[in-house]
Amino acid sequence: MKEVILTPEGFKKLKEEIEELSTVRRREIAERIRVAREFGDIAGNAEYDTAKNDQAHLEARIAMLEERLKNARVVTRKEIKSGEVSIGTKVRLRDVKANKTVEYHIVGSAEANPAENKLSNESPVGKAIMGRKKGEVVEVAAPRGKLKFKIMDIKAA
Repeated sequence: MKEVILTPEGFKKLKEEIEELSTVRRREIAERIRVAREFGDIAGNAEYDTAKNDQAHLEARIAMLEERLKNARVVTRKEIKSGEVSIGTKVRLRDVKANKTVEYHIVGSAEANPAENKLSNESPVGKAIMGRKKGEVVEVAAPRGKLKFKIMDIKAA
């Protein structure tokens, strides 16, 4: 598995999720399995089958997250170059054509979440603005055509 780049916030969230799944969720599913077994014959027992299936999915998720954690590299404040777009910065971009401004938090791909304006450094826009400075204009090839963004502001997140 490749290196997983995380912000300190993303690293903390990852550890918290593993803790939640490993304790609370495991106990919940174990209890569901115990209750389903009490119904008698487990052959053809839908509750038991569903709980065992959920348990398998949970264990796979925990294993994947633990692997991600094992390969994690946390970006420190020292690594963030002042005035340059990098993982861990917040960037205000203006769409030149639409004349709309949006702010993104640049994160590693494991933390990306468009709904929270967390943009991956590996996304088309993320790649285009990495290493750039305030005032620069970048062009991004997108499915709906070329987009132009002007970097309005960069700050450490």
